[in-house]
Parts: sequence; structure tokens; C-alpha cells
Amino acid sequence: MRFVHLTRLLLPFSAAFVLAGCLDSGGSSGSDDTSTGRVQFLGVSGLDYQTASQTGTTDDQGRFRYYPGETLSFNVGNLPIVSDVPAREYVTFLEFLPETRDALNTPGVNDEELRDHTISEQQQLNNITLLNMTRFLMALNWTENVPEGSGIDIRTRVVDQLNAALDNPDLPNALNFNVNQAEFTAEDSPANQLLAQICFYPEDDELCSAPPTDDDINNAPPRPENDDDIDPDTDYREDLENLRNRILQAVRTLEDADNERARTYLRRELNAITREIRRRYYLADHKANHAASDTEIKTVAIRKIGGEPELAQLEAISKREQDVVVHSWSWQDADVDYFVAGPSGGESELLINFRPGNTYRWVRKQLRVVID
Repeated sequence: MRFVHLTRLLLPFSAAFVLAGCLDSGGSSGSDDTSTGRVQFLGVSGLDYQTASQTGTTDDQGRFRYYPGETLSFNVGNLPIVSDVPAREYVTFLEFLPETRDALNTPGVNDEELRDHTISEQQQLNNITLLNMTRFLMALNWTENVPEGSGIDIRTRVVDQLNAALDNPDLPNALNFNVNQAEFTAEDSPANQLLAQICFYPEDDELCSAPPTDDDINNAPPRPENDDDIDPDTDYREDLENLRNRILQAVRTLEDADNERARTYLRRELNAITREIRRRYYLADHKANHAASDTEIKTVAIRKIGGEPELAQLEAISKREQDVVVHSWSWQDADVDYFVAGPSGGESELLINFRPGNTYRWVRKQLRVVID
């Protein structure tokens, strides 16, 4: 017995943009003079994107192409998600929204009185619009959860079914991520109505059938107690009840991607980008030894792997100013000057905190200074 899954119309339909050329294998630029960016760190595949000059669909690493200064619009199939998002190397969900994006440019101050972007990031994780959007995109992932080490995988089969649902005049044709969370996640909310039309299994899987009706079940014969009397070509009442339960349990809802899962996903993506950016920078020295009598000004330079640092801001402190004093610093020259002020046997740790010019994120490096 075959059914149409939840009476949904599974007509193939695709409105994905044609990818403007093949993306390279992780470089910072495409095969032409465009730049390559990525949605999240581990990627969100299957998003249609558009800039003033480029159109395409994010690949399995969430990559897109752009020219510096352009903005992005993202859709899932025919469903608009966001627009006017500044294109850059990494675009996170926090940068999808103007209010959270602007807040990231004002870093918090940590216990050491150094600027720290992670404080601002964490403060934005309670934004309801952000959580609504994140939960919906996570719910479109092919598997029910987005496991650690994996990005969001929005497959063509999912997009085709979503487009068919959007074309159905009896179903919502848009989503408002700005509504309160109770309204957005309600059982009959537009988001859940659209999710109910999507089967996250191969098209011929029985879980993509409509559940048997009460009449189907009541009109079916009971399963014989004697296994020898079972007819393999007969749909028995107990089998249909079991099938209905499994089909209904397979229907995806926003409860499958709750707030805590959304925050956990966002945190690990943000932390991964910070680690990647931090990895690119290092100090010319990680430890310095100076005689107590050598009180001349010393300099430690910030270096970048494969290029010049090009910093936007810089600050530095000494953990023990009685031993080592920070004299000055220069974001233009990407270096910090310091001098020894304490006796032999003293030491201090210099904390050098800086923001590269192409990101709101701050990078902290440490220099241990030992007085001989």
C-alpha cells in the first residue's frame, strides 16, 4: 500500500540560482578576481545567494563568491531568509541581522580590562529573531541534528519539497522570523506547517507516505496469532498502526532544534572562526630574557602567516608592571614597546590584544619576559 506523505504534493521544482563558475577548494579567491566567503565556519550548503555581481548556491562547505564591498541576499529555494548582509570571508548567522551585526562592533571588556569580542557575541545569543532563524535552518538539515564537526546540509530534495509547499495556496508562502518565539514555534505556526511538508528520507521510503487513516486501520484485518497464517501481501491492522506512528514521529518540527541546541551550534561556529583567525598571527618572540641592567626600550612585533598584519586596533598590558612596563604600542606598525623595570629574578607576561582590519574579532597573544 502506498500513500502520499501527509497528502503533500511532491512535484519536482527547483529555483536555485546557477552557480557562477566552480568554487575553488578552499582558497581565498575564485578562479577569477572574486573573493570566496563562507557561511558559518563549517558551512551551510544549499543556500541560494545573490550579490550585485554574483549569483549561486553555497556548496558543501557553505562557500559563495563576492567582490569586496558587496552585500548578500540568501534564500532557501523560493523562501527569502535575509538580505543586505555585508559579504566577507566568514558570514555568521549573527551577521545576518543588522542589530546583532552592529552590536558585534562594540566589544566587551574582560577581567583584565582588555577588549573581548566574545562577550558581545555571547550577549547576542538571546536575540529571538536570531534564534528563530537558526532553529529553522537547523531543522532543514538532512539529519535531525547538526552534530559537532558538521555544517548544515540543506539538500536539493529538501529544497524541492519546500518550494512545492510554498506553491501550495493552502500553506504559508513566507516566514516572519521577527515574531515572538511562542508564535514562531507553535504547533501550527507557518514554520512548522512548511516543515511538515518535507520528508527527510529518500523519495521511495515508506516514511514519505501519508499515514494510514483511521478507516484504513479499522478496515484492516487483525494480525493472526499464528505466524503460519500470516499473508505477506496483506496489510494488517497492527502493521498499519505501527506505520502511522513511525510516519508521524518522522515529521520534523522546530522542537527538534530547540534554543539550547541552537545556542550550542552558534557558539561552536563562532569559536571555530576565532580559533582560525587567531592561528594566522604570532609574535616574533614568545619569550624574552633581559638583564636587570638593560633598561633600554625593547620591541616585540606581531606577524601574520603569509602576509602583513594590517591591524585596525591594538592594546597591551603587563601583568606585573613593577617588573616589566609597557611603554607604547602602534597598530600601524603592529608592534609593542616595553622596558625592564624590576630586579634580577623578576618576570612578567605581556598581553598583546589586537583587532585585524577585516574583522570585529580580537586576537590575544602573550610574551613572557624574564629578568636575568
